[in-house]
Amino acid sequence: MIEFRSLSLKELQDVIVQNGEPKFRAKQIFKWIHKGVEDFNNMTDLSKNLREKLNGLGYIKNMEVAQKQVSKIDGTTKYLLKLNDGNLIECVLMRYNYGNSICISTQAGCSMGCKFCASTIGGKVRNLTPGEMIGQILTVQNDIKEKISNVVLMGTGEPLDNFDNTIKFLELLKEPEGLHIGMRHITISTCGLVPEIKRLADLNYQITLAISLHAPNDIIRRQIMPIAYRYPMEELLEASKYYIEKTGRRITFEYTMIEGFNDKKEHAKELAEKLRGLLCHVNLIPVNTVVERDLKRSNQESILRFKNILEENGIDTTIRRELGSDIDAACGQLRRRYQEG
Repeated sequence: MIEFRSLSLKELQDVIVQNGEPKFRAKQIFKWIHKGVEDFNNMTDLSKNLREKLNGLGYIKNMEVAQKQVSKIDGTTKYLLKLNDGNLIECVLMRYNYGNSICISTQAGCSMGCKFCASTIGGKVRNLTPGEMIGQILTVQNDIKEKISNVVLMGTGEPLDNFDNTIKFLELLKEPEGLHIGMRHITISTCGLVPEIKRLADLNYQITLAISLHAPNDIIRRQIMPIAYRYPMEELLEASKYYIEKTGRRITFEYTMIEGFNDKKEHAKELAEKLRGLLCHVNLIPVNTVVERDLKRSNQESILRFKNILEENGIDTTIRRELGSDIDAACGQLRRRYQEG
């Protein structure tokens, strides 16, 4: 059975022509799919015969809302979605003055093993298809009856570990007949897969790349990020330079603040030295509490001190605004609690 949400317009045209229908029908169907229609029978400008044919070929709907949490503080909404095969994924709707933003998942589970993230507990089950990434946006838009204008690939999974599906998703996202979300409205986060960062650079997308650094050196980084054994920081920073040179885009380095572990003055000074001269900025993130991990967030004084040291050394630095602090904030927590309950 064909998962129609994963098809590009060209692929859909091929399917339609192969099944004896005129090519222009594909554009009609593609538009309906990306408006959020989940049933071929609701495509009112198609003949009954064509709708029956499409129902025999495949499906549109590939997930349903299993659970939803809405923050009473700022309206941030966390969705737990059940896929057609029973796997669970999360996505988060965030409301800003400039529009609605969604943080989506790219895998069911994650194999990267970062110690500050609940998504890695239990490992990776499988990659998500491009249609399952698109489906998260369409499902939330259908729920809130509003358009989403910004997409962040920072949910469950490592986007660059699912490289080909992630790239096809980006191509679907920018399609004028579809959601038509421009590349400058997309952020991709990676824990630091060096070859894939270079592959992404060669595509020259005008996205924002966020790299999870979380330490000023390999000794500290390897204690919380197993990927650091495969790609030392020196290689990662070289790949970052390559990305900047290829795209002309500024990189964001994510830095989770963990009390007594990576938040000292000497850590800030070392980090500033490593990043000197790079077109980048650092986003400081107070670590989320994960029940299974014994990590405590840095206090506000330590975070501000860290920020000041970086800025004094010419590194543009922000402290992440916390959204949805009264709901399961850490990535993967809602999924695990649902599975265990």
